[in-house]
Amino acid sequence: MFAILGVIIVIGCILSGFILEKGNFDLLLSAAPPELLMIGGGALGALVLSSPKDVLGSIFKSIGSIFGPMITSKEYYLDLLITLSGLYMKIRREGLVAIEKDVERPMESPIFSNFAANKRNKEVLAFICDTMRIFSTVNIEAHEFESIMDADIEATVHEALVPAHSIGKVADSLPGLGIVACVLGVVITMGKINEPAEVLGHSIGAALVGTFLGVLGAYGFVAPVGTNIEHRAKETESILLVAKASLTAFVGGNPPPVALEAGRRAIPIHKRPTFEELEQAIKVSKGK
Repeated sequence: MFAILGVIIVIGCILSGFILEKGNFDLLLSAAPPELLMIGGGALGALVLSSPKDVLGSIFKSIGSIFGPMITSKEYYLDLLITLSGLYMKIRREGLVAIEKDVERPMESPIFSNFAANKRNKEVLAFICDTMRIFSTVNIEAHEFESIMDADIEATVHEALVPAHSIGKVADSLPGLGIVACVLGVVITMGKINEPAEVLGHSIGAALVGTFLGVLGAYGFVAPVGTNIEHRAKETESILLVAKASLTAFVGGNPPPVALEAGRRAIPIHKRPTFEELEQAIKVSKGK
Protein backbone atom coordinates (compact mmCIF):
# COMPACT_ATOMS: atom_id res chain seq x y z
CA MET A 1 0.00 0.00 0.00
CA PHE A 2 2.68 2.50 1.00
CA ALA A 3 4.78 1.52 -2.03
CA ILE A 4 1.87 2.38 -4.33
CA LEU A 5 1.36 5.64 -2.44
CA GLY A 6 5.03 6.47 -2.95
CA VAL A 7 4.76 5.88 -6.70
CA ILE A 8 1.71 8.15 -6.89
CA ILE A 9 3.48 10.91 -4.93
CA VAL A 10 6.60 10.78 -7.11
CA ILE A 11 4.70 10.85 -10.40
CA GLY A 12 2.14 13.36 -9.15
CA CYS A 13 4.69 15.88 -7.86
CA ILE A 14 6.97 15.63 -10.92
CA LEU A 15 4.11 16.04 -13.40
CA SER A 16 2.51 18.80 -11.33
CA GLY A 17 5.75 20.78 -11.44
CA PHE A 18 5.97 20.19 -15.19
CA ILE A 19 2.40 21.49 -15.61
CA LEU A 20 3.08 24.57 -13.46
CA GLU A 21 6.05 25.37 -15.68
CA LYS A 22 3.75 25.05 -18.69
CA GLY A 23 5.69 22.13 -20.09
CA ASN A 24 4.88 20.60 -23.45
CA PHE A 25 3.08 17.33 -22.70
CA ASP A 26 2.93 16.39 -26.38
CA LEU A 27 6.71 16.37 -26.52
CA LEU A 28 7.00 14.40 -23.30
CA LEU A 29 4.43 11.80 -24.32
CA SER A 30 5.79 11.35 -27.82
CA ALA A 31 9.39 10.97 -26.65
CA ALA A 32 8.77 8.83 -23.57
CA PRO A 33 7.92 5.43 -25.17
CA PRO A 34 11.12 5.03 -27.28
CA GLU A 35 13.26 6.48 -24.48
CA LEU A 36 11.70 4.13 -21.94
CA LEU A 37 12.27 1.22 -24.29
CA MET A 38 15.96 2.03 -24.56
CA ILE A 39 16.51 2.81 -20.88
CA GLY A 40 14.22 0.18 -19.38
CA GLY A 41 15.25 -2.49 -21.86
CA GLY A 42 18.93 -1.70 -21.33
CA ALA A 43 18.52 -1.88 -17.54
CA LEU A 44 16.61 -5.16 -17.74
CA GLY A 45 19.20 -6.65 -20.08
CA ALA A 46 22.02 -5.58 -17.77
CA LEU A 47 20.19 -7.13 -14.81
CA VAL A 48 19.74 -10.43 -16.65
CA LEU A 49 23.37 -10.34 -17.78
CA SER A 50 24.68 -9.74 -14.27
CA SER A 51 22.40 -12.12 -12.34
CA PRO A 52 22.44 -15.93 -12.15
CA LYS A 53 19.06 -17.60 -12.59
CA ASP A 54 18.42 -18.12 -8.87
CA VAL A 55 19.30 -14.52 -8.06
CA LEU A 56 17.10 -13.23 -10.86
CA GLY A 57 14.13 -15.18 -9.51
CA SER A 58 14.80 -13.86 -6.02
CA ILE A 59 14.92 -10.28 -7.34
CA PHE A 60 11.51 -10.45 -9.03
CA LYS A 61 10.01 -12.17 -5.99
CA SER A 62 11.41 -9.46 -3.71
CA ILE A 63 10.07 -6.69 -5.94
CA GLY A 64 6.59 -8.18 -5.64
CA SER A 65 6.90 -8.32 -1.85
CA ILE A 66 7.30 -4.54 -1.44
CA PHE A 67 3.60 -4.06 -2.18
CA GLY A 68 2.65 -6.17 0.84
CA PRO A 69 2.78 -5.22 4.53
CA MET A 70 5.81 -5.66 6.76
CA ILE A 71 5.82 -8.77 8.93
CA THR A 72 6.49 -7.46 12.39
CA SER A 73 4.41 -5.63 14.96
CA LYS A 74 4.04 -5.77 18.73
CA GLU A 75 1.51 -8.58 18.27
CA TYR A 76 3.90 -10.50 16.03
CA TYR A 77 6.67 -10.45 18.61
CA LEU A 78 4.22 -11.48 21.31
CA ASP A 79 3.26 -14.51 19.20
CA LEU A 80 6.93 -15.38 18.75
CA LEU A 81 7.67 -15.19 22.47
CA ILE A 82 4.51 -17.14 23.34
CA THR A 83 5.64 -19.87 20.94
CA LEU A 84 9.05 -20.00 22.58
CA SER A 85 7.39 -20.02 26.00
CA GLY A 86 5.40 -23.13 25.07
CA LEU A 87 8.59 -24.81 23.88
CA TYR A 88 10.53 -23.97 27.04
CA MET A 89 7.76 -25.08 29.36
CA LYS A 90 7.43 -28.43 27.61
CA ILE A 91 11.18 -29.01 27.95
CA ARG A 92 11.01 -28.15 31.66
CA ARG A 93 8.04 -30.46 32.26
CA GLU A 94 8.93 -33.43 30.07
CA GLY A 95 12.60 -33.09 29.16
CA LEU A 96 14.43 -32.48 25.88
CA VAL A 97 13.38 -35.78 24.35
CA ALA A 98 9.75 -34.64 24.45
CA ILE A 99 10.27 -31.92 21.82
CA GLU A 100 11.73 -34.27 19.18
CA LYS A 101 8.46 -34.57 17.26
CA ASP A 102 7.75 -30.85 17.65
CA VAL A 103 10.97 -29.75 15.99
CA GLU A 104 10.89 -32.48 13.34
CA ARG A 105 7.29 -31.75 12.26
CA PRO A 106 6.46 -28.22 13.45
CA MET A 107 3.35 -27.94 11.27
CA GLU A 108 1.80 -30.76 13.29
CA SER A 109 3.00 -29.49 16.65
CA PRO A 110 0.54 -27.80 19.05
CA ILE A 111 3.42 -25.51 20.04
CA PHE A 112 4.33 -24.30 16.55
CA SER A 113 1.15 -24.80 14.52
CA ASN A 114 -0.25 -21.27 14.99
CA PHE A 115 3.11 -19.62 14.30
CA ALA A 116 3.76 -21.93 11.34
CA ALA A 117 0.40 -21.10 9.77
CA ASN A 118 1.95 -17.92 8.38
CA LYS A 119 4.15 -19.02 5.47
CA ARG A 120 6.31 -15.92 5.91
CA ASN A 121 7.51 -17.42 9.21
CA LYS A 122 9.20 -20.32 7.43
CA GLU A 123 12.76 -19.05 7.94
CA VAL A 124 12.20 -18.14 11.59
CA LEU A 125 10.58 -21.49 12.33
CA ALA A 126 13.42 -23.37 10.66
CA PHE A 127 15.91 -21.35 12.71
CA ILE A 128 14.21 -22.22 16.00
CA CYS A 129 13.69 -25.89 15.16
CA ASP A 130 17.23 -26.43 13.85
CA THR A 131 18.70 -24.83 16.97
CA MET A 132 16.56 -26.90 19.36
CA ARG A 133 17.21 -30.07 17.37
CA ILE A 134 20.94 -29.64 17.98
CA PHE A 135 20.36 -28.73 21.61
CA SER A 136 18.34 -31.89 22.18
CA THR A 137 20.81 -34.25 20.48
CA VAL A 138 24.31 -32.82 20.94
CA ASN A 139 26.06 -31.89 24.17
CA ILE A 140 28.00 -28.69 23.42
CA GLU A 141 28.61 -25.44 25.26
CA ALA A 142 26.13 -22.57 25.14
CA HIS A 143 28.57 -20.21 23.40
CA GLU A 144 28.96 -22.75 20.59
CA PHE A 145 25.20 -22.65 20.03
CA GLU A 146 25.48 -18.89 19.78
CA SER A 147 28.17 -19.20 17.10
CA ILE A 148 25.98 -21.61 15.13
CA MET A 149 23.02 -19.23 15.34
CA ASP A 150 25.19 -16.28 14.30
CA ALA A 151 26.31 -18.19 11.20
CA ASP A 152 22.70 -19.05 10.36
CA ILE A 153 21.55 -15.43 10.74
CA GLU A 154 24.44 -14.12 8.68
CA ALA A 155 23.70 -16.54 5.82
CA THR A 156 19.96 -15.80 5.89
CA VAL A 157 20.37 -12.03 5.90
CA HIS A 158 23.09 -12.11 3.23
CA GLU A 159 20.79 -14.03 0.90
CA ALA A 160 17.90 -11.66 1.63
CA LEU A 161 20.08 -8.63 0.83
CA VAL A 162 21.29 -9.91 -2.56
CA PRO A 163 18.19 -8.61 -4.44
CA ALA A 164 18.55 -5.19 -2.79
CA HIS A 165 22.21 -4.94 -3.80
CA SER A 166 21.45 -6.03 -7.38
CA ILE A 167 18.62 -3.51 -7.72
CA GLY A 168 20.86 -0.82 -6.26
CA LYS A 169 23.39 -1.46 -9.01
CA VAL A 170 20.64 -1.17 -11.63
CA ALA A 171 19.67 2.17 -10.10
CA ASP A 172 23.28 3.33 -10.38
CA SER A 173 23.30 2.43 -14.09
CA LEU A 174 20.05 4.19 -15.04
CA PRO A 175 21.43 7.77 -15.29
CA GLY A 176 24.14 6.43 -17.61
CA LEU A 177 21.58 4.63 -19.74
CA GLY A 178 19.58 7.86 -19.83
CA ILE A 179 22.65 9.62 -21.21
CA VAL A 180 23.01 6.87 -23.83
CA ALA A 181 19.41 7.45 -24.92
CA CYS A 182 20.04 11.20 -24.96
CA VAL A 183 23.17 10.82 -27.10
CA LEU A 184 21.25 8.71 -29.59
CA GLY A 185 18.64 11.45 -29.68
CA VAL A 186 21.35 14.00 -30.42
CA VAL A 187 22.67 11.76 -33.22
CA ILE A 188 19.17 11.73 -34.72
CA THR A 189 18.98 15.50 -34.29
CA MET A 190 22.24 15.99 -36.19
CA GLY A 191 20.63 14.26 -39.12
CA LYS A 192 18.04 17.04 -39.13
CA ILE A 193 20.54 19.91 -39.02
CA ASN A 194 19.00 21.55 -42.08
CA GLU A 195 15.51 21.50 -40.58
CA PRO A 196 13.88 24.64 -39.11
CA ALA A 197 14.68 25.65 -35.53
CA GLU A 198 11.29 24.46 -34.35
CA VAL A 199 11.99 20.93 -35.58
CA LEU A 200 15.50 20.94 -34.10
CA GLY A 201 14.17 22.20 -30.76
CA HIS A 202 11.59 19.43 -30.66
CA SER A 203 14.22 16.82 -31.48
CA ILE A 204 16.69 18.09 -28.87
CA GLY A 205 13.91 18.21 -26.28
CA ALA A 206 12.98 14.61 -27.08
CA ALA A 207 16.64 13.60 -26.64
CA LEU A 208 16.83 15.28 -23.22
CA VAL A 209 13.77 13.33 -22.11
CA GLY A 210 16.10 10.30 -22.02
CA THR A 211 18.35 11.92 -19.42
CA PHE A 212 15.27 12.98 -17.44
CA LEU A 213 13.77 9.47 -17.44
CA GLY A 214 17.08 7.84 -16.53
CA VAL A 215 17.64 10.08 -13.50
CA LEU A 216 13.98 9.91 -12.42
CA GLY A 217 13.91 6.14 -12.75
CA ALA A 218 17.10 5.77 -10.71
CA TYR A 219 16.32 8.05 -7.79
CA GLY A 220 12.54 8.12 -7.89
CA PHE A 221 11.75 4.43 -8.32
CA VAL A 222 14.50 1.81 -8.62
CA ALA A 223 16.76 2.92 -5.75
CA PRO A 224 13.77 3.26 -3.35
CA VAL A 225 12.64 -0.25 -4.33
CA GLY A 226 16.09 -1.57 -3.38
CA THR A 227 15.93 0.29 -0.07
CA ASN A 228 12.48 -1.16 0.65
CA ILE A 229 13.77 -4.69 0.05
CA GLU A 230 16.74 -3.96 2.33
CA HIS A 231 14.40 -2.88 5.13
CA ARG A 232 12.52 -6.18 4.77
CA ALA A 233 15.77 -8.14 4.97
CA LYS A 234 16.71 -6.23 8.12
CA GLU A 235 13.27 -7.00 9.53
CA THR A 236 13.97 -10.72 9.12
CA GLU A 237 17.32 -10.18 10.85
CA SER A 238 15.57 -8.46 13.77
CA ILE A 239 13.20 -11.40 14.22
CA LEU A 240 16.06 -13.90 14.17
CA LEU A 241 18.07 -11.84 16.66
CA VAL A 242 15.12 -11.85 19.07
CA ALA A 243 14.82 -15.63 18.76
CA LYS A 244 18.58 -15.98 19.17
CA ALA A 245 18.67 -13.84 22.34
CA SER A 246 15.93 -15.92 23.95
CA LEU A 247 17.30 -19.30 22.83
CA THR A 248 20.82 -18.37 23.97
CA ALA A 249 19.54 -17.49 27.44
CA PHE A 250 17.55 -20.72 27.72
CA VAL A 251 20.35 -22.95 26.42
CA GLY A 252 22.64 -21.22 28.91
CA GLY A 253 20.55 -22.65 31.75
CA ASN A 254 18.25 -19.73 32.54
CA PRO A 255 14.61 -20.38 33.49
CA PRO A 256 11.91 -19.69 30.85
CA PRO A 257 10.88 -16.27 32.24
CA VAL A 258 14.47 -15.03 32.03
CA ALA A 259 14.90 -16.46 28.52
CA LEU A 260 11.70 -14.75 27.37
CA GLU A 261 12.79 -11.48 28.93
CA ALA A 262 16.10 -11.72 27.05
CA GLY A 263 14.12 -12.06 23.82
CA ARG A 264 11.78 -9.20 24.73
CA ARG A 265 14.70 -6.86 25.38
CA ALA A 266 16.08 -7.63 21.88
CA ILE A 267 12.88 -6.42 20.17
CA PRO A 268 13.13 -2.97 18.53
CA ILE A 269 11.82 -0.38 20.99
CA HIS A 270 8.89 0.88 18.90
CA LYS A 271 7.52 -2.67 18.61
CA ARG A 272 8.55 -4.01 22.03
CA PRO A 273 5.72 -5.19 24.31
CA THR A 274 5.99 -4.27 27.96
CA PHE A 275 6.83 -6.86 30.60
CA GLU A 276 3.21 -6.81 31.76
CA GLU A 277 1.88 -7.25 28.20
CA LEU A 278 4.08 -10.29 27.67
CA GLU A 279 3.13 -11.79 31.02
CA GLN A 280 -0.57 -11.29 30.30
CA ALA A 281 -0.27 -12.73 26.79
CA ILE A 282 1.41 -15.87 28.13
CA LYS A 283 -1.32 -16.29 30.75
CA VAL A 284 -4.00 -15.99 28.08
CA SER A 285 -2.21 -18.53 25.90
CA LYS A 286 -2.30 -20.98 28.81
CA GLY A 287 -6.02 -20.44 29.27
CA LYS A 288 -5.66 -18.63 32.59
